[in-house]
Amino acid sequence: MKVILKQNVESLGKAGDLVKVADGYARNFLVPKGLAAEANSRNLKAFEHERSRILLQAEKGQQQAEETAARLSKVICTIARRVGEQEKLFGSVGAKDTEEALVAQGVEVDKKSVILDEPIKALGEFPVRIKVSAGVTAEIKVVVVAES
Repeated sequence: MKVILKQNVESLGKAGDLVKVADGYARNFLVPKGLAAEANSRNLKAFEHERSRILLQAEKGQQQAEETAARLSKVICTIARRVGEQEKLFGSVGAKDTEEALVAQGVEVDKKSVILDEPIKALGEFPVRIKVSAGVTAEIKVVVVAES
């Protein structure tokens, strides 16, 4: 099925692109979420009229995402955890812990947008990536300290 992308989709393309995808992917995901519209003759004509508006909106959204990423890159998140002998953590610090610490600082972030290769299992300072939007990520510092 051919669809016209209304927004940037990381694995497919940018807003305004005409792409071919599997029928189920289009019907069950892209169209219901408002990311794309079916590429029939009526939608193609309407899309040509809206193309400049959609591209401008996508550019504005990209600019906002980059500003948010720049603001996030200055954030330092401190998480206190219990430690045992030889300064080993009891458990680990994961995406949910990072999200909760950021929300406590007033930064609204979804747990799914926190990108950790593996959970943090030691004290110290670690870089953690936050996915702001498709193609835009920010890197924050997470400092894990011993709970007193």
